[in-house]
Amino acid sequence: MLQIAFIRENQEKVVQALAKRNLDAAEIIKEVIALDEKRRSTQVELDNLLAESNKLSKDIGALMKNGEKAKAEILKTKTANSKEQTKELTDLLNSVTESLTNLLYTLPNLPADIVPAGKTADDNLNVFEHGEIPVLAEGAMPHWDLAKKYDIIDFDLGSKITGAGFPVYKGKGAKLQRALISYFLDKNTDAGYKEFQVPHLVNEASGYGTGQLPDKEGQMYHSTVDDLYLIPTAEVPVTNMYRDVILQESELPVQATAYTPCFRREAGSYGAHVRGLNRLHQFDKVEIVRIEHPDNSYAALDGMVEHVKDILNELKLPYRILRLCGGDMGFTSALTYDFEVFSTAQDRWLEISSVSNFETFQANRLKLRFKGKDGKTQLAHTLNGSSLALPRVLAGILENYQTPEGIVIPEVLRRYTGFDIID
Repeated sequence: MLQIAFIRENQEKVVQALAKRNLDAAEIIKEVIALDEKRRSTQVELDNLLAESNKLSKDIGALMKNGEKAKAEILKTKTANSKEQTKELTDLLNSVTESLTNLLYTLPNLPADIVPAGKTADDNLNVFEHGEIPVLAEGAMPHWDLAKKYDIIDFDLGSKITGAGFPVYKGKGAKLQRALISYFLDKNTDAGYKEFQVPHLVNEASGYGTGQLPDKEGQMYHSTVDDLYLIPTAEVPVTNMYRDVILQESELPVQATAYTPCFRREAGSYGAHVRGLNRLHQFDKVEIVRIEHPDNSYAALDGMVEHVKDILNELKLPYRILRLCGGDMGFTSALTYDFEVFSTAQDRWLEISSVSNFETFQANRLKLRFKGKDGKTQLAHTLNGSSLALPRVLAGILENYQTPEGIVIPEVLRRYTGFDIID
């Protein structure tokens, strides 16, 4: 959530920044300022009234002590009237504050200066590309056909048990999934990230804390009886561990990693671009989260990008990195880099990771602060990234590593799988 003080002092800058997201926010910002002025003036009026009430109470006590009951009764009448006014002002203040907060929830984060202008994914900036695209043998298959041929993923069985978008991994397919999870976690912990196991359901406050609510409410599975949400990513529970926390500057940076299943209601379109593992309702992902001093967050983001590059280099998958344009960035992000793996069998790029800096946007919602060496508290910066999301990484491995003899396992995974080919 954007900070109201920043909006108040930088109205034109905020409007211009949000225009990069193709959002005309001028009228919303005017309404925010009007509500904030109403909130502040009501707060001043309430504070003055409370101060006057406190003075009246002291005066009544003094009069009663001196035996001047008649005068004390007159002041008691004023006090009664003051209590009514206090209630009215308190109710007004709460109402205006709620309206202001709800309006601020509708505003996305401000894009960083280096975010390119643009409306769609076609306007994203390709900033890095690595690896040779393999030349496959004649008759090479997409992963959904390979999965059926080698009996390692059963999409029909998943549909029978639950519905479309919930595959069943079998035999060496299940072992390869487990190998990828273990490999990703080991890479992350070796890089200094502390591993956590976290709940797969979160409460409403957690959803608001990291910005999934109210922006992505329709994309999340909601258990209405208990008012809990299935997580769309481990970012939500991991980051919310630090909600309402004041860290010491010496505790920064915080580095966390977690493996979780992820649940998203986003599937629904048809065609090869969403077929098989390309888009699922339930999938596995290993996440990295950082809490940083504002002065260090962009260096940390660069470090996270290099970390994901290292993983893909070891997997020997051809990939590219895109700096997302304003129109394609997530609601909470100030700057996002997407990693895409090239699927040779599908002849297309598949997104397998997003690495983002949210600056203070999530921290302001979370009330996540740190105390500096001078004793003053300020909002921290939060960052997160996939390292990695499994479905499209698995699709890339199955398609790019296929041979007439079978699917070769990347060398770095063989100590985890216990086999070097799926045949």
